[in-house]
Amino acid sequence: MAHRRERPRARPRIPLWIAVWMAAVAGLLMSAAFPAVAIWPAALVAVAILLVVLDGRRLGGALLISTVYGLVLFSLLVSWTARYLGPVPWLALTVVEGVLTGVSLVLISLAYRWVPRAWPCFRSVLLPAVVAALWTVHEMFLGAWPYGGFPWARLGMTQAEGPFAPVASWIGVSGLSFLMVFAVALVVEAARSWSVHRARVLIAPAATLLVLLLTPLFPTTPQGTMRIAAVQGNGPTGYFDTRAQYSVIDAQMAATEPLEGRGADLVVWPEGSVDYDPFQDASTARRLARVAARMDAPVLADAATERGDDVFNTAFLWTQEGTATEQHDKRHPVPFGEYVPDRAFFNALAPDLIGLIGREYTPGTNPPLVRVGDTAVGLAICFDVIYDEVIREGVQGGAQVLVFQTNNADFRGTDENLQQLGFARMRAIETGRSVVNVSTVGTSQVMRPDGTTVASLDADEAGALLEDVELRSGLTAAVLLGPWVQLTLLVAGAGALATAGWRARRR
Repeated sequence: MAHRRERPRARPRIPLWIAVWMAAVAGLLMSAAFPAVAIWPAALVAVAILLVVLDGRRLGGALLISTVYGLVLFSLLVSWTARYLGPVPWLALTVVEGVLTGVSLVLISLAYRWVPRAWPCFRSVLLPAVVAALWTVHEMFLGAWPYGGFPWARLGMTQAEGPFAPVASWIGVSGLSFLMVFAVALVVEAARSWSVHRARVLIAPAATLLVLLLTPLFPTTPQGTMRIAAVQGNGPTGYFDTRAQYSVIDAQMAATEPLEGRGADLVVWPEGSVDYDPFQDASTARRLARVAARMDAPVLADAATERGDDVFNTAFLWTQEGTATEQHDKRHPVPFGEYVPDRAFFNALAPDLIGLIGREYTPGTNPPLVRVGDTAVGLAICFDVIYDEVIREGVQGGAQVLVFQTNNADFRGTDENLQQLGFARMRAIETGRSVVNVSTVGTSQVMRPDGTTVASLDADEAGALLEDVELRSGLTAAVLLGPWVQLTLLVAGAGALATAGWRARRR
């Protein structure tokens, strides 16, 4: 008798109204996986719930479910945007990212519909692989569009405090996201076809979980140490802070003073640590030169600088000679924070809010690197820490340590600084480099290449850290292969879905 193939289940087992509530719970759990709550297993549960409720859905139902998930996730994850500016920026960001999440995750419901019909004999492994690739495609989409993207909610970033983080040193954050979703999707498929006589369906999910749990850090080579001072001035650096002339740089100078004579190789100040452009303002230049002379070390500071008609968010290495030849301009100015895209249009919608953004920062093009003697220091200014290419360019350029400068003053009392610290920790692990993350108002930390904390300054307190920071050389597999992993997942995921759709229609 000819073998009769079982037809894939065509209808979802969970009613739509229940599925919508489950999607909301998934969004809640996913937000809890990020700092400050940082319950990393919640990310796996959230993915499992979402995959179950997307399976078998028609397009409209899938769009509703995934959009609800996205709206709940972002409304909680970026609630810090409403801290000082009110609900409008928070709602706008939540709606845009939530809807884009909904649209991009619909592809997963199509995979559940088409792949089993196209390749019924390979469902148990091929379907989870396609689903995981499409999840990663969804993250790449949000990280690239609109206005340069906002890759803040990547699944792999939830593992800053989790056991899967070392995997990122081999295949990058996108690769880690893929493996996490792949493992969950395998478990979902195993649960669907489980029976006492088919225990072999557990082999693939068990093997994937072992890879996630047992993968060691990719090795890099120690190259001595650099004595770095990280100074958190706690000055008035927020949009709505009342400030006197030179109050920000004076706060930084006061917090640096206790370190004088203690032998630093480099002094690091945060983003926005200088009130005025030192290349234009002589008094600021003299202050910086005085600090460099007293510390007997260059000062890596940051300010808004002008060149011609352009304004940049610039990190610069100020020396005792009274100038800086080493500098880097922020690569991704924040839309609606540091510049306004399509200003005329948005000004008509919210003139009071748009009017607060007076400067229009220009994206930088110079490398995210400065050199202190023979040591290359990789840079990322504030939210640039979430963009893979900025970090990769610095490390490939020879960076032996990473310095992230940020200004969290507009998000005091929220989880934003802890989320950003989590991303910084993942960058240490991914690149095999020590990280110095310094903020105007905290939390500032020095981290080892394995992501563990060496020293920390609490939020809302002025202070300074002085640590012998380990230098490393050598490129991790993630730095070398990360772009290729992303390209492979993009092409394979989209190609497999398109092919499955074509084959399913023919069948």
